[in-house]
Amino acid sequence: AMAALPAAHARFADRGVPIVYLVDYPVASDPRACDALRAVLADSRSEIGTQLHPWVNPPFDEALAPHNSYAGNLPEALEAAKIDALTDVIVRSFGQRPRVYRTGRYGIGPATWRLLAERGYRIDSSIRARYDYQSDGGPDFAAIGNAAFRCGPDGALIALPLTTVYTGILRRLGEPFFRALGQLPRGRGAAARLGLMSRVSLTPEGMPIADALEAVRVAVGEGERLLNFAFHSPSLAPGHTPYVRDARDLAAFHAWWDQVLELLVTLGVRPVTVDQLLDAA
Repeated sequence: AMAALPAAHARFADRGVPIVYLVDYPVASDPRACDALRAVLADSRSEIGTQLHPWVNPPFDEALAPHNSYAGNLPEALEAAKIDALTDVIVRSFGQRPRVYRTGRYGIGPATWRLLAERGYRIDSSIRARYDYQSDGGPDFAAIGNAAFRCGPDGALIALPLTTVYTGILRRLGEPFFRALGQLPRGRGAAARLGLMSRVSLTPEGMPIADALEAVRVAVGEGERLLNFAFHSPSLAPGHTPYVRDARDLAAFHAWWDQVLELLVTLGVRPVTVDQLLDAA
């Protein structure tokens, strides 16, 4: 997928859209991957961030289990050691300290924000708004909306959730109604098909373009000031994710972004860099 990075990055850069590349330990320690990333960072608007996948990130002192795949569930000292190992390899590979963090599987814990603040991080994007991962041992973000907020000791960090929007004619009933739908057999699917309520994250992975466009319109129309999009870089080439299995899926992936970015321009939504975001906070 790294071979596809330059062309994919250019599609965003040509529109003035910066990307924060959140890299995990295997990527940050791979010289060829780092070469590809350094090349796209030459746009001077994008930057490298941190993504901690604990099961591939030293030190390896925990059992491999679903509970431990959420870094925030690990003992504080082990979570800290993994953050340090990943931060250090990023500094060595890219010559700069990362400022943006996301933990894999959105697995923050009670110590995460303090550990990040102590290490100079400025933004944490580990929250997936309106999702609940408790059934697998993870955190519950169902009641958290899309707005960025101060967090950590003395508000040292900005929490920047991955934007997730309720759409449909009953969307204003919000999280309690969506949770209730989850208690009914196929309740959420039926509600989505009937146009009553859907939950749409701003990602091309598993989110149809029509749903995403409606989510953007709803979010902007209801006054959301910041939209946070995401995708996994393996989706830039066929065969690495279930979302992009072949050339047809890849074309749909790029078309998703083309249509979303065009809508954002129409709605007057401007792309921002990390520096601009921090300056506005």
